[in-house]
Amino acid sequence: MDSTVIPIPDGDQGFADLKEKRKFQVSLSPIVSFFQTNKDSMKKIIHCIKVGSVLVLVSLVKFVDSFCKQVGDDSAMWAIMTVVVIFEFHAGATLGKGFNRGVGTVLGGGLGCIAAILGGQVGGIGKPFIVGVSLFISGGAATYSRLIPNIKKRYDYGVMIFILTFNLVSVSGLREENVMEIARDRLLMIVLGFAICIFTSLFFFPVWASDEIRDSMVSKFEDLASSIEGFTGEYFRLTGDKENQPVHPAASLRSCLSMLNSKAKDESLVNFAKWEPWNGKFGLFHPWEKYQKIGEVLRELAATILSLKGSLDSSEEPLQALRESIKEPCEAAGSSLAWTLRELGESIGKMRRCQPELFIAPKLRLVRERLGQIMSEKLDTAEGLSIACFVLSLMRVAEKLEGLAKEVEELGELAAFNRS
Repeated sequence: MDSTVIPIPDGDQGFADLKEKRKFQVSLSPIVSFFQTNKDSMKKIIHCIKVGSVLVLVSLVKFVDSFCKQVGDDSAMWAIMTVVVIFEFHAGATLGKGFNRGVGTVLGGGLGCIAAILGGQVGGIGKPFIVGVSLFISGGAATYSRLIPNIKKRYDYGVMIFILTFNLVSVSGLREENVMEIARDRLLMIVLGFAICIFTSLFFFPVWASDEIRDSMVSKFEDLASSIEGFTGEYFRLTGDKENQPVHPAASLRSCLSMLNSKAKDESLVNFAKWEPWNGKFGLFHPWEKYQKIGEVLRELAATILSLKGSLDSSEEPLQALRESIKEPCEAAGSSLAWTLRELGESIGKMRRCQPELFIAPKLRLVRERLGQIMSEKLDTAEGLSIACFVLSLMRVAEKLEGLAKEVEELGELAAFNRS
């Protein structure tokens, strides 16, 4: 086939400036990464200091003789146990665990007391029988509820605490006569530990899962944009240049693979964010589920971008002349796709509407038209089919981006983002 270069429309003069801007961003990336790493490390250090301080504070209860005599040494330890099990890195995780522990303790303790008192009223051999039946019914029912996905996702810890507390209180009632006092003292210590944890987590250098979700989402858009540029640039790089220049696709491959494995982390952060109070620009009814949906689309997009990697393996020297004939339109298309991803990421980061119908959709349509022009060439040879696979992968990326732009716009509508 002829090695004619498909012309780029005159409206794409900004691609040269876009490349220069990208080079400047790449040169700054080590500095940004350094400060980001130090910022994350500082958050972890502050969290460790907060946990240590709270443990010291609740441990002082053991040294207050009058208070310790009133609640007992064993009950005083429950404040320390509460801090150890509910104090998490994110404020939302601490609130969620604290709420689950509080509800589980109150319900388990209350029903455990009822079972113990009822067994005491029966007396004799009927007392352990009543407690045993209560343990069987409550334990079985609570365990079954833990198998329900919606309950397991948000309330699994609370159900577990309910089982533990019910068993401890009801069994203690077989030997102890003052089971109500024991339950009251332990509940008081749990409330004390919970209150200190929540106060420290919310008012002293809080770490919000909501902020981390937004920052993580912006980072994913940037990583995918860099991956498209890395794979496209490597595909059209001359064989001699590959020996002297760093291999960017290695980093691009790691970014895409990491994104494919990010589902569990995204779900955890969204769950933590739902527990958080009103903070910054995130209200009580912020559409966190939409972030999960966008994350799913990004993972699909990462899988599509990885298909570009397969084209690199077949880019041998005999294909060099053919690749040169489509280099300019394909690089322009790759730049447009990367720009779109960064624009969508910036929309989420700055919490402003992206208005895809005005700016993004026309650019993506233009990309698909350019790539369609390439596909209209006669690519029926083995070399041509390799080029066709690369171009088709870019076209699938453009299609995915159209759907992604709609999801981001829907997020802007639901979350009431500002219009740019």
